[in-house]
Amino acid sequence: MMRWERVGVNGGGGPGKRWGHTCNAVQGGRFFYVFGGFGDDNRHTNKIHVFDTVNRIWSEPLTKGALPSPRDSHSCTTIGDKLFVFGGTNGRVPLNDLHIFDTSSNTWISPSLRGDRPNPREGHSAAFIGKRLFIFGGCGKFDDAEIFYDDVYVLNTETLVWKRIVPSGIPPSKRESHSCSSWNSKIIIIGGQDTSNYYQSDVHIFDADTLSWCKLNTTGQILPPRGGHTAVSLGKNIFIFGGFTDDQSLFDDVYMLDVGMLSAAGIWSEVIPTGEGPSARFAVAGDCLDPHIGGTLVFIGGCDKNLKALEDMHFLHTGLARGDERDERRLEKLSLRKQLKLKCQEQQALSSPYSRQNVYLNEYQTPLGKKTFQAKVTKNFPDGYTVETVIDGKCLRGILFSNKPRPNQTPCNDSIRNMGSGETDREKQNGDHDSVREVTRPSEANANDFQQADVSGGNSLRNEAPVEDATAETTHEVHGVPHDVNLESSMLTDAVDRGTKVSKENATATTDS
Repeated sequence: MMRWERVGVNGGGGPGKRWGHTCNAVQGGRFFYVFGGFGDDNRHTNKIHVFDTVNRIWSEPLTKGALPSPRDSHSCTTIGDKLFVFGGTNGRVPLNDLHIFDTSSNTWISPSLRGDRPNPREGHSAAFIGKRLFIFGGCGKFDDAEIFYDDVYVLNTETLVWKRIVPSGIPPSKRESHSCSSWNSKIIIIGGQDTSNYYQSDVHIFDADTLSWCKLNTTGQILPPRGGHTAVSLGKNIFIFGGFTDDQSLFDDVYMLDVGMLSAAGIWSEVIPTGEGPSARFAVAGDCLDPHIGGTLVFIGGCDKNLKALEDMHFLHTGLARGDERDERRLEKLSLRKQLKLKCQEQQALSSPYSRQNVYLNEYQTPLGKKTFQAKVTKNFPDGYTVETVIDGKCLRGILFSNKPRPNQTPCNDSIRNMGSGETDREKQNGDHDSVREVTRPSEANANDFQQADVSGGNSLRNEAPVEDATAETTHEVHGVPHDVNLESSMLTDAVDRGTKVSKENATATTDS
């Protein structure tokens, strides 16, 4: 059950009453920063306040650098430990300047920008994907007349170059006071006020990879049309709170849009949390405090129906968790491809007795929480064997040496490279691969000693184990590539001399998970 919590503050302080401000969480929700807005003193502000979500204390940091001019209705986007503030209005004219606040040093930065920057605007939206900051829509002025936008600008946050793009597809109508959220490589635009002063509840998707627009079909309890609302994302769920349809009709409801199946339709549902929630309002600021406060959203301030600024703060405890469905789907696809490859290899093994040694068996989970992996012997030679296994999709290769007298044999796999080398493919998150090769010589121990090349640092690990019993065990967690593969007691039988199965068909490798 979702519930509201009105947040009490220790020691007072804080930003006070304001609307048109922004709220941005950093460090996974440990802190959030409130910047700008219009206060009950009928003045704009450029102050920044920080809320500690653990101690529930406000502070106003002593900042360095040139401050942005006071403003409201701007966008503020979290990029790492920096906040990118763009546009807004000072009450007289819209703005198109960009400022960066470094939360690690409390420093304001006014960067030198190049390229085709957006026209001055307020009530626009911003989203960060990859290294790009996207700006959409908003309202500006030309000859003292309002202009609504449906354009898209992109700032490369590394080169600080602006560029206007012309997406394919049908864009949303020109609008302001809409909301903007991101999910994977998609930007989701919801509602807003158009050029004819109509309020919308439509949902549009911008694909940052293909630079294209499409309208999302939605089902369920459809969001009533509105503008001036606030959207906060928690994984694949977007929460909408507040907003207005005219000066006297404000909302205090909560709707949730599930965008987990964007290829099909978005699913709306109205959420009825327990507890006393915020009053009806618009121009409220909010963000997600997950994972530091799991499944929790924060909403602060706003403007009531009497156009008075508010200062109360509420947590919405959703009971949900932010899951990286993109990574889960990616891993699932990789797993399916891996299974298909294994299936093909197994079919080849059944039809060809010479390829049986090249087949990996599926990994399985033991009751005690240990993952067991099955390996293969890829080559044998007078001084030992080359063995190979796959752990969490990462290939590990190594050399097993023995001083036990063995008959001369012909290597069983001509594709294996230099004898006496251990090699591992280290698969990084960015897709790069480094190959590390070390040369290991046979030890001069007794006939029962074996050595395994240390595939990360070139060190040798020696274990007292008979040739009839050898197991490969990783000494590091399997979240990344294991660095050491240690051959311990298991069941390498004389079958490996013939290049066939290892230990009831394959060698077994175990690792603590």
